[in-house]
Amino acid sequence: MLKMYVGNLSPDAREKDVQELFSQHGRVRSIRLAADVFSGQCRGFGFVEMEGHEARAAIAALNGTQFMGKAIKVNEERARDPRRGGGRARR
Repeated sequence: MLKMYVGNLSPDAREKDVQELFSQHGRVRSIRLAADVFSGQCRGFGFVEMEGHEARAAIAALNGTQFMGKAIKVNEERARDPRRGGGRARR
């Protein structure tokens, strides 16, 4: 299983739209789009999980392509850098 980062998504993008796009390259195991708490609109990025060889095919085919009027960025998810912060402070 490989998790991919999908960036530069349109605020109008929905999980269903992203699933249709990625399912052209194999079975989508899961999708999680970051959404604004108040408006519910996509915050411009999300994560898609697929089998390894299907995910690599999706990355090669979709990175830089136009989707809903924007050139999307698709690559393997990278581990967070703990030096960059983010998340809640541990007490």
